[in-house]
Amino acid sequence: MPDPMQSPLLEIKDLRIEATAYPPGEPPRHLVLVEGVSVAVEKGKVLGLIGESGAGKSTIGLSAMAYGRSGVRLTGGQILLNGREIRTTGSVELRGLRGREVTYVSQSAAASFNPAKRLMDQVTEASVSHGLMSKTEAEARAVNLFEQLGLPDPDNFGSRYPHQVSGGQLQRAMTAMALCPRPDLVIFDEPTTALDVTTQIEVLAAIKKAIVDTGVAALYITHDLAVVAQVSDHILVLRHGKMVEYGTADQIINDPHEEYTRALVSVRSINHAEKAAAEPVLKVENISARYRGTNFDVLKNVNVDVAPGQTLAIVGESGSGKSTLARVITGLLPAAQGRISFAGRTLSGDLANRSKNDLRELQMIYQMADTAMNPRQTVGTIIGRPLEFYFGLKGDARRKRVQDLLDQIEMGKGYIDRYPAELSGGQKQRVCIARALAADPKLIICDEVTSALDPLVADGILKLLLNLQAEAKVAYLFITHDIATVRAIADRIAVMYKGEVVRYGQKSDVLAPPFDDYTDLLLSSVPEMRLGWLEEVIAGRKMVSAGN
Repeated sequence: MPDPMQSPLLEIKDLRIEATAYPPGEPPRHLVLVEGVSVAVEKGKVLGLIGESGAGKSTIGLSAMAYGRSGVRLTGGQILLNGREIRTTGSVELRGLRGREVTYVSQSAAASFNPAKRLMDQVTEASVSHGLMSKTEAEARAVNLFEQLGLPDPDNFGSRYPHQVSGGQLQRAMTAMALCPRPDLVIFDEPTTALDVTTQIEVLAAIKKAIVDTGVAALYITHDLAVVAQVSDHILVLRHGKMVEYGTADQIINDPHEEYTRALVSVRSINHAEKAAAEPVLKVENISARYRGTNFDVLKNVNVDVAPGQTLAIVGESGSGKSTLARVITGLLPAAQGRISFAGRTLSGDLANRSKNDLRELQMIYQMADTAMNPRQTVGTIIGRPLEFYFGLKGDARRKRVQDLLDQIEMGKGYIDRYPAELSGGQKQRVCIARALAADPKLIICDEVTSALDPLVADGILKLLLNLQAEAKVAYLFITHDIATVRAIADRIAVMYKGEVVRYGQKSDVLAPPFDDYTDLLLSSVPEMRLGWLEEVIAGRKMVSAGN
């Protein structure tokens, strides 16, 4: 716990946060988002806020600058910053402390930067507008921060526009923007969640170094306990807006007291024994492909296969060609050369020329369940559409089959007439799985299906997919950048880098040394649930991510 002899920089006492929801066609609903939360952060220390979606992490983080998103009200408790109460402070004084004493780093840097302004103008804006330093001084400070954060060509980096740098570089630029005014407290809200695992580690190391170098205090918000353990001095575990456990990082990781905390620590403990190689249901031979209007191949001579009832994991960072390979297999992007054999027949390279049976037997589950479903259709309609399209089921027969599928994905009764907005993230992904299963496919392409989910929810989805595979003998082509997921579900692995398969074979072979440099980079980038891991992995790296 914080040192009782040292006055905390930030002290939150018995915080209560409320909101009002306005569901269509229903009376307004009063919600308590956060209740009874008390924490303290000393100068130069980092408090990690951990919990699943909806736990109240970001809501509490934003309260540290007395801010609530639209409709959110800070209704109780105290928020003391540098010894003064800010929850009841007027708007003029709040404008003076936001961007000066307290700054904020959001999850999506790409959505936070103005695409029409150069990075330097945006990084220095708060420092100059608050009168903390001149434009020249702010720019010199920014260049120094670019260097500390490991950005390329720090003297000229600020002259670029946001679209001219990678996601990892843009996230570090946002960290520079938050640190430029020399604040007392920085709120990091899921700053690495949207990044590849390889890029995430480098950004995480840069953030930790910047915190140490500048002596700033921080709130670090995430749903990944292994990540928060690398940067935090203390950790607060949250669930449903209430405190579950609060202690030092060492105690939370090595001696968790509460059952929910122990579940977070032990997540991804699935032990899937790989199956032996067998006659493939899908065979990709010598596939090369390029996008229309370009003169270079994004896939280069790719050869992979997957057998019935088995899982082939395609791993690699963004831009390695994973999703492009899926587009070629599904016929959305015709190959420039090569052949795809499926269930004993050669598939046409163009989706429009494939038979109805080709379409039925090869299904796909997408990364973002939110955008993969029509928000105006009920669960029953969404799952029922392939039943009617492929099998002609209607009326009671279709409804009964939909309910059978809901039982199969462990959702049961009470969901068939709900809309997507009434489901959690994990439930939405289960509905997408049921929709794919409705076609009775031989192969399902799973494109990053767990990357947008909390670890506990993702664990449940992986276990469900394995159970369904055992029942239906369906094959999976599982696209991911997360090696922990690969270990949990794969039988065979193909590692992709810049459009080529650089390592391929049975899981036990691919994950056994000696490794090529890129596979070593991927394997070493999976956060481990132990203190000091980050420093060890950075010190032992042989190459950096292509995104950096």
